[in-house]
Amino acid sequence: MRIFLGVIALMFSLVSGQGLAGDNVILTINGKMTGSSPLNLSRAKLEAIGGATIATTTPWHDGVITFEGVPLSKLMEKVGANGKTAFVVALNDYATEIPPSDFSDHGVILELKQNGRYVDVADKGPLFVIYPYDDKPELKSEVYFSRSAWRVRTITIE
Repeated sequence: MRIFLGVIALMFSLVSGQGLAGDNVILTINGKMTGSSPLNLSRAKLEAIGGATIATTTPWHDGVITFEGVPLSKLMEKVGANGKTAFVVALNDYATEIPPSDFSDHGVILELKQNGRYVDVADKGPLFVIYPYDDKPELKSEVYFSRSAWRVRTITIE
């Protein structure tokens, strides 16, 4: 019974976002990069890299949303990524391939907050790949929408 209650408490904490604070790992990066692989990052470690904001509309939200997160170009630089593709996998096993050039060319972020609050699993969090869709008309296409994985759990650089 204790194990069952413990599992229920863990599931609730992950869904409510409480289990995502502090030193809990929310992202694993592996593959072609400098240093040890895999690299496990907490929200605090991601935020320490630096932040950026994108205010844009998306196909998944109503109206303009303000997204705050880590610039993926900065994150890739920090881990010394040196591959030609970033394979992004979500908690539900959705997978997409993103050319790292997108990160710098378009200012893509790995979102941690929407409209000033941390995002939990129930709201497509804790991490969501966000492009500045409203800044460039070419970004409002299936190609870029399909690269916008939410509930991101791993990034593999190949």
